[in-house]
Amino acid sequence: MFGVVLWCSHAERKAVIWCEDHGDLAFYIAEGDAAHDALLEFDAGDLVQFDLAQERFMRRANNPCLVSEGQFSDLSDDLLASGTSCSAPHPSREARPTFGQVIPFHPGSDTKQRNELRHLA
Repeated sequence: MFGVVLWCSHAERKAVIWCEDHGDLAFYIAEGDAAHDALLEFDAGDLVQFDLAQERFMRRANNPCLVSEGQFSDLSDDLLASGTSCSAPHPSREARPTFGQVIPFHPGSDTKQRNELRHLA
């Protein structure tokens, strides 16, 4: 499978990868000797190839290998921007029924959140 590294922590030896099949994200957690760790080779935006394994409720990337360094270096920022400034709803979302009111979570506004939840109850 091919994918793009969205987030990587060299200190924690972990990474999150967006897979070419656009399914669930794959998680890479380095195990064993850090000297032979493939995670030390890549950063966010790099194109990688890996073996994909489904483990209970998560997809794991195994044996990652760097294919192209920095090829998608703006992808994380582009995804964040598209999620916050969507001007028109996606056509497939228009047909979906609404099952309830969604209350956005804003850190530091616990009192307001509780009041909104009481109002809905």
